[in-house]
Amino acid sequence: MLRFKFCILFLFAIILSYANDSTTITTIKEAFVDKFGNLDHAGDAEGDRIEKEKMAAIDYVPEIHGTVRAKYEYCPQLDASRFQVRNARFSVTGNVHQMVAYKAEVELSDRGQTRILDAYVRVLPIKGLAFTLGQVKKQFSTDNLRSPHNMLFANPAFIVSEFANLRDVGFTAGYNAKEYVPIEAILGVYNGNGLYDQKIWKKHFDYSARLIFNTCKYFAFDLNWQSIKPENIRMNVFDLAMRADFYGVHLEAEGAYKIYQNNVFKPSYGFTGTAYYDIMLPKIFHHLRVLGRYDMITDDYDGSELIKEGIGTVYPTTTSARQRITAGVTLTLADPILAELRINYEKYFHKDWSAVKADNQDKLVIEIVARF
Repeated sequence: MLRFKFCILFLFAIILSYANDSTTITTIKEAFVDKFGNLDHAGDAEGDRIEKEKMAAIDYVPEIHGTVRAKYEYCPQLDASRFQVRNARFSVTGNVHQMVAYKAEVELSDRGQTRILDAYVRVLPIKGLAFTLGQVKKQFSTDNLRSPHNMLFANPAFIVSEFANLRDVGFTAGYNAKEYVPIEAILGVYNGNGLYDQKIWKKHFDYSARLIFNTCKYFAFDLNWQSIKPENIRMNVFDLAMRADFYGVHLEAEGAYKIYQNNVFKPSYGFTGTAYYDIMLPKIFHHLRVLGRYDMITDDYDGSELIKEGIGTVYPTTTSARQRITAGVTLTLADPILAELRINYEKYFHKDWSAVKADNQDKLVIEIVARF
């Protein structure tokens, strides 16, 4: 296995050594910002920040972007391996007016499944203000809003996989008040049925709110809230995330607390802490990133299962408590495209291993990402 890992690393380095190392070509992020303004959060296209400078009035030609993320995983507990295409994602973005933009995105392969992702129209009537209608990723949690090519690790934090309801259909309004105070505010209302059940008439919706405080270039934090009602029980999740950068070190910490209507289930909470350091490299490769993460989650109920017995309704644990330590390295080629090799090892800790799902066990992940 160790020999296989180094063969993959060596092969990737050879392939990239023939790439064009020109620094005059505009990067994907710069092109996106030039056309739409800085709509994303910390370089994450999924974040869809509502900041807008002035949309170009001359170019209405759609732009096509894509991300392909393929990986190999080995689980020592099972002594088994697998290959996956985690993302084969393509999107079309453009503007039809100085105040009207759009995005349509499809996932051709999410571990073998095809899905429609973003499909929305955004109206930007004045600087800093944006209204978005359609299929979007909910504005909740820093790690949740990262695009696949901007993820720090091959697999997301537990807060994202268990607490964040990813995409839905709805309306989002946001305002960036950076000219007055370093604050952005985003509010959203959604059907709550996901992307594929849009015919149901609703009396209750899901909601989200996000406040981003960009205090300075060294430190930022945000407050998040979402209220969801997947079945008969409403759940509220509160989230605080902080980020700091100094001397080449990046630190993140995020905590979430989930409460349930009528206290039908004990409150759940999760935490993730991340640190990484970038070693800048000459010529072809942009940098080598060394990363570490600790994350955990307590027992959780997601509203999808109700067990009725003679004495009433029981609300069972749908996700068991667990902890994880992840160590990794990432080798990045950043111009003219984004290409990364990610090598992660995830170590899991469970109180009771008897009911642990196969995906929640130790694993070695070797992943190659290409963004164009």
